[in-house]
Amino acid sequence: MEKINTVISTLDSYVWGLPLIILIMVCGVTLTVRLRFLQIRKLGRALKYMISNEESGSGEVSSFAALCTALSATVGTGNIVGVATAIAAGGPGALLWMELAAFLGMATKYAEGLLAVKYRVKDENGNILGGPFYYIENGLGKKWKWLGKMFAVFGLLAGIMGIGTITQINGITSAANIFFDPDKKHTLSILGMEYTWTTFIAGAVITLLTALIVIGGIKRIASVSEIVVPVMIVAYVGCCLFIILGHITEIPSAVVSIFKGAFNTKAAVGGAAGTVMLYAMKSGVARGIFSNEAGLGSAPIAAAAAKTNEPVRQGLVTMTGTFIDTIIVCTMTGLAIVMSGSHNNPDLKGVMITMNAFDYGLPFSERISSFILMSSLTVFAFTTILGWNYYSERCLSYLTGANKKITSIYRWVYIAAVFIGPYLAVEAVWNLADIFNGLMAIPNVIAIIMLSGVISSETKDYFKRLNEGKIKE
Repeated sequence: MEKINTVISTLDSYVWGLPLIILIMVCGVTLTVRLRFLQIRKLGRALKYMISNEESGSGEVSSFAALCTALSATVGTGNIVGVATAIAAGGPGALLWMELAAFLGMATKYAEGLLAVKYRVKDENGNILGGPFYYIENGLGKKWKWLGKMFAVFGLLAGIMGIGTITQINGITSAANIFFDPDKKHTLSILGMEYTWTTFIAGAVITLLTALIVIGGIKRIASVSEIVVPVMIVAYVGCCLFIILGHITEIPSAVVSIFKGAFNTKAAVGGAAGTVMLYAMKSGVARGIFSNEAGLGSAPIAAAAAKTNEPVRQGLVTMTGTFIDTIIVCTMTGLAIVMSGSHNNPDLKGVMITMNAFDYGLPFSERISSFILMSSLTVFAFTTILGWNYYSERCLSYLTGANKKITSIYRWVYIAAVFIGPYLAVEAVWNLADIFNGLMAIPNVIAIIMLSGVISSETKDYFKRLNEGKIKE
């Protein structure tokens, strides 16, 4: 088993090596230049569109609900655990590189949302289908269909075997164990292995809730996300702001350490090859992309279901997802961690780094602070389970011709994966999730770059019609 883990880990390092990171960043730079820094110029309009749904648009759910569905999948453990591991590995400077990746990623997310609506289709059952596989096939032409199928296979595997199920339920049960039974005193035996009662109960409850929601399809997932996602983001950011403003005098030194770390050309310590800056860049960019999923091709699957007639409008709404996920949520987490100094403690790993920051900054007992973070992590991970169910279902629909029977069976398989997730070794699964996410990005980013001319012309046409008063906002 150890050899298998080593092979998977090695493959992960190759997939998420500099070539892929550079490819995603080049895509962001290309779009940013071609769209003349649209993510800055049109951010205000994008935020306005986010809360103002199009009245006569065609689709399955509102633009806001589509955004919340996408956010349910992106705002997850990456915002709590991912930020912590990035800063622990790359130092405070990783946060700045994470923000840069998000800035460029906003242009990429805009492109994904625009293309998703422009090239979406309606199946024989009346369902709206869209995403990278459709803008690859319909935008690049039938000869590129193999590239769309490649994306769909990787997206399906990412959902069922990695980021959508096992990693998320493991995150939930681990957080619950840390809070309710850290010493593992209350256990039971399952197939000869010892697990805590907390693991069993938490896993069973989340599985039941998942089943009740995903069986209802996109409309039920969207209706739940539309309520839960905004509340959880506001609550979590509020806690982080409380920590930051409660230690406002420490903000200048934290900002200085972030900028110094981001551009520190000194050799890395501990015998590691490369500079501090290189490690900060790699950790920040990789974790940033993993968190906001810009370039991975997941968000456009949800964007395609939006009730809208204007691809550009939905592109702007989709763009706000990266702004919220990384520029706001990840920044809040990162500042809280850097200000607390918890990333410097070698005894703390993953979620414990963020938990220590909450214990340091919130004016409550350690027990209450831990409960707040556990609750946040649980809700974030649960909504990710819901969002990735929809993503992987759409990938399956593309591969099977929207076969309803196969889709119904798949939902139960997905639920089963959530149920068994707490009892599986998670390290290898996290690496598998990373690998599939990275492999998803390759065909998606290639398609976006090749369709950048379409994106540019659609954008110019929309704003020309808007300025001429031909579009009713």
